[in-house]
Amino acid sequence: MTFKALVATQTGDAVSTSVIAMDEQDLMAGDVTVAVEYSTVNYKDALAVSGRGGIIKQFPLVPGIDLAGTVEASSYPGIAVGDKVVANSWGLSQTHHGGYAQKARLSGDWLVKIPTPFSTKDAMAIGTAGYTAMLSVLALEHGGLAPARGDILVTGASGGVGSVAIALLSGLGYRVVASTGRLEEGDYLRALGAAEVIDRRTLSEPSGPLGAERWAGAIDSVGSHTLANVLAQTQYRGVVAACGLAQGVDLPATVLPFILRNITLAGIDSVNAPQSIRLEAWSRLARDLDLEKLGRTTSVVGLADIPEVVARIFAGSVRGRTVVDVNA
Repeated sequence: MTFKALVATQTGDAVSTSVIAMDEQDLMAGDVTVAVEYSTVNYKDALAVSGRGGIIKQFPLVPGIDLAGTVEASSYPGIAVGDKVVANSWGLSQTHHGGYAQKARLSGDWLVKIPTPFSTKDAMAIGTAGYTAMLSVLALEHGGLAPARGDILVTGASGGVGSVAIALLSGLGYRVVASTGRLEEGDYLRALGAAEVIDRRTLSEPSGPLGAERWAGAIDSVGSHTLANVLAQTQYRGVVAACGLAQGVDLPATVLPFILRNITLAGIDSVNAPQSIRLEAWSRLARDLDLEKLGRTTSVVGLADIPEVVARIFAGSVRGRTVVDVNA
């Protein structure tokens, strides 16, 4: 049986994609076969599809670091035919065919059963971005930041991680400050729960090693000078969760926020997080994420639309989450 897939190929240094018909014999090794219903487009997907960052390690390959669908066949204990499952990261879109196809075969170790009340579409409206946002919230909680401690800053606020982070934090009672380069998205961010919206330019340029203490904690998906400035303006015994690198991989900071203000910098890894952490994150998402707010963040495209979405991601014009209906 054949099925539709978006496949990335490489010629020289150039990466290109096309939607083709694949055969089940082209699927990779695994003990679970999934009829994929939805995937999504994250920043890492944009890097993979465009050939930037060396995300894809072998060609040809089906990109897509996320997928959600229904189990068609399984020899993995605890996962049965008919189960609704989600996969985030692991080797998808790097060394293993990912979610931009109507079928996937992969290890049951990579799968989480989708918790009630989420549908497969909801699971991809969350995707790696939303799952990363939840991991970041857990890191703030682990650091002892209750809502009474003060404001929580979210950088890259109108992106996928930022949008879900704002919805989660506001629902948990935190006062959220949203940093964005698109102030015209202020109404959108406030609808998600942001109490205040600030211009990202106030954080994105080089500055001093310490500034006025402004927020109790932060979720940063930007890195570079932005993260350095976030740390410099975090309150005593604050916590900052670092989960992205949109501005850059460098961190032009000093040790002063750490040794003078006892700041904690918590790194967030969504790719190889152990299954116990994934299960906790998805359980908390099911409990704490407002589905109405999630719907406000979400748009839906087909496989053929992915390259255009990637271009808009790099142009900084994508808001929230983009779900891919692989059957459209």
